[in-house]
Amino acid sequence: MSILFDHDIKWDPILQFGTRHFFKEKAIIYRQGTLEDGFYYLQKGLINVTTTTISGNDRLLNIAVPGQILGLQGMDQKSHFTTATAIKDSILYYFSFERFEKLMIHHPSLFNTFIRTVIHKMHILADKIYLDTLLPNQQLARILLNICYDFKNKEVPLSQQDLVKSTGLNRVTIYKLLKQWKEENVIEYHEKNLIIKKPDVLKKLLD
Repeated sequence: MSILFDHDIKWDPILQFGTRHFFKEKAIIYRQGTLEDGFYYLQKGLINVTTTTISGNDRLLNIAVPGQILGLQGMDQKSHFTTATAIKDSILYYFSFERFEKLMIHHPSLFNTFIRTVIHKMHILADKIYLDTLLPNQQLARILLNICYDFKNKEVPLSQQDLVKSTGLNRVTIYKLLKQWKEENVIEYHEKNLIIKKPDVLKKLLD
């Protein structure tokens, strides 16, 4: 699972407490059912966070963007209940539980961030149950709004190909929906970024 992007936290001085890792596109950061004793901070790239159901189907829970924390359940010394996969080449920092204790001494304000992630986990899981009942255009609208709110910016680092890879919707469906929304001036593309110009229009699709 991942936590909300927080502009109030200055991560540069914090990164010295972690170890830097580079993951190529499609690489697994951690797998559901494995044990770790720490968490990851995403500095660059995009990460899919999925869970595998009893029937063996993978369900998308979240798309993590730079500035988010992943795999926090490892801090409980329990196995991961999600799998994190790089959508594109990504740079992450890993913080062990031992390093986390030192981190709290030097940066106690981070404690509130970790408290908020528990609430965010519950919201994502509840939202996923709701998402499965929606039509494709509503699913894509919900995913874009979630990323927009997580990133706290209407411009998010997602290309059309990124959405195809991460949402589970087919290429034709994604293309048609984005084309329609672009013609309606709801969204716009700028290089490899997606700009959500009218989030209220996407919200109305979910009413």
